[in-house]
Amino acid sequence: MDISKLRNIGISAHIDSGKTTLTERILFFSGRIRKMHEVKGSDGVGATMDSMELERERGITIASAATHCNWAGHDINIIDTPGHVDFTIEVERSLRVLDGAILALCAVAGVQSQSHTVDRQMRRYGVPRLAFFNKCDRVGADPIRVRDQLREKLGLNPVLLQLPLGMEEKHRGIIDLIEMQAVTFEGQAGEQVVRGPLPDEFVTQAEKAREEMLDLVSMFSDELTEAILTDQVTSDTIKKAIRQATINLKIVPVLMGSAYKNKGVQPLMDAVVDFLPAPDEITNSAIDLENDEQDYTLVSSPDKPTVALAFKLEDSRYGQLTYLRVYQGSLKRDDNIYNVRTGQKVRLSRLVRMHADKMENIVQASAGDIVALFGIDCSSGDTFTDGKISVLLTSMHIPEPVIALSVHALDQPSEIGLSKALRRFAKEDPTFKAHVDSESKETIIQGMGELHLEVYLERMRREYGVQLTTSDPEVAYRETITKTIAFDYTHKKQTGGSGQYGRVAGRLEPISEGDFEFVDNIYGGSIPTQYIPSVKKGFLAMQKEGPLVGAPMVQVRVVLDDGKAHAVDSSDMAFQEAAKSAWREAVSRAAPQILEPIMRVTVEGPVEFVGNIMATLTKRRALIIGSQEQFEQSRIEADAPLAEMFGYATVLRSATEGKAEFSMEFLRYQPVPHAIADELAERKKMNATKKLGR
Repeated sequence: MDISKLRNIGISAHIDSGKTTLTERILFFSGRIRKMHEVKGSDGVGATMDSMELERERGITIASAATHCNWAGHDINIIDTPGHVDFTIEVERSLRVLDGAILALCAVAGVQSQSHTVDRQMRRYGVPRLAFFNKCDRVGADPIRVRDQLREKLGLNPVLLQLPLGMEEKHRGIIDLIEMQAVTFEGQAGEQVVRGPLPDEFVTQAEKAREEMLDLVSMFSDELTEAILTDQVTSDTIKKAIRQATINLKIVPVLMGSAYKNKGVQPLMDAVVDFLPAPDEITNSAIDLENDEQDYTLVSSPDKPTVALAFKLEDSRYGQLTYLRVYQGSLKRDDNIYNVRTGQKVRLSRLVRMHADKMENIVQASAGDIVALFGIDCSSGDTFTDGKISVLLTSMHIPEPVIALSVHALDQPSEIGLSKALRRFAKEDPTFKAHVDSESKETIIQGMGELHLEVYLERMRREYGVQLTTSDPEVAYRETITKTIAFDYTHKKQTGGSGQYGRVAGRLEPISEGDFEFVDNIYGGSIPTQYIPSVKKGFLAMQKEGPLVGAPMVQVRVVLDDGKAHAVDSSDMAFQEAAKSAWREAVSRAAPQILEPIMRVTVEGPVEFVGNIMATLTKRRALIIGSQEQFEQSRIEADAPLAEMFGYATVLRSATEGKAEFSMEFLRYQPVPHAIADELAERKKMNATKKLGR
């Protein structure tokens, strides 16, 4: 395989921007599937990439799905990701292993709440991207406004490579600003790409847009600048400059069309080939475990020692299915590979390439490939090598859950099924967590939102036959301190023979972000070096449960300045106990407060219901950030406490006759009002009293 002709791309966007529809068209026009199907599954089939029954019923993508196709002699691996923020881990782990991406945006709605989240994820992993303005055939479509939003709201440098050939119901194709041609899509399914001269009414607009495009791109290419000055601009010169600027994250090329109406998809695929990088054009590095954990630059060559990352797990009827991105070297069936984390050797008995939920057996995979394998037991984020090298790839960013439910199986078979389901789902999805409460003995599940947990509960019922009941959702509160407090505590205990002794002194400080920091300022050996980790361990143990409602404590720094040890009585346990007591005493004086998760809520609906929507939000302690009105549609953004948003979907439907919808994503933690803090503290006391009375 010529690695320069390989592309690994993902399609990401806000919910309902047309990602899965776009992927379906790409697969059809590339010849990967013979017939297109729609997302809602109205024909009883549903989109290829939405293979889960729940996805077809709800018309949403729940799990990312991988496929591959061939376009213009290039092999293209594609991952279609969910748009709903509750399933953001699917986007996160996909972008971790991709070399390029398509950011799809609705040409009517423009930049939406999840667009911000996807943008942050792409920046986190340095992923070059194209932007595709979809739904140019819809009433109210305005690509120029969306282009401006990319610049103003996301801070990107968008460069229009196309203009729409007609808008809304008159949309019939695109104007190619590189070739200065009109492109239309003929045939029953738009499969025939027809290029021709520009209609007279579009010439002036196109010439102005082309000049702007050349100005923006030439800022990053001396070759193009020289070509413009000498009037020797060619299409190849422009494409070369765009490609380099895109890979260097300087610009975002913008293409447009209507995936549903089969317009603009083929030029988008041409742009993927022309402007997004091959695996060997992206720099990837690992941690060299044999050389003081220095950076180890990976080379996209099949001849180098093998390095691969397990980025997604699924439970299939054949056992665990592990998705791998090969960064260096190659994998062959029947080879042995090693899990760097566990040191375990595993044999590759079966190697497959995925097409949604279908698979094709392959004999080998090389650097740059995205494949899957059976029969190995590992965790998401594990690094695999061929044993010739000891390096570790960094895993993906995993957001913390913000919502919890108590679940209870109704009978013995359901208990067994529930246990199996929880083990499987927690292993597949790092943002889904389950544990048994040590005091109440209840099973608690945690996730990213109501829909996230609702989907898993439904999967438990369908796939494992579990009959269960649930309690009201619980919010993941946090606690912090607001004052800097000094501590000086001596733990002394004599029980006959050697006793326990340890003194710690320092201060607790509030910090603006992060969970916990430990600063060791011990000089002169007042606390022996071997006991410093014991002190930190003691503080960390206390950080897990705050004094007000028992929530984990965040935004706290512990500075250890002084202490004292005893030649005989000091021990690991003594210094742990000293730290715990010092924390307990200092936190009570540091004005602790409760923090609650605040969500960015975006509500979209008809203008006539703006008043009703505003009322539903203000009743939930929401702070209205802004509102927009366009083409009889309103868009309201607000910051609201998660605790107040449970059941909001039902309230919103009732207030707007079912014509409005909302999305919600975690924004930050902030202090709860005093009255609610008192209520939460009282609730904790009541629960504690009930447990004592059992």
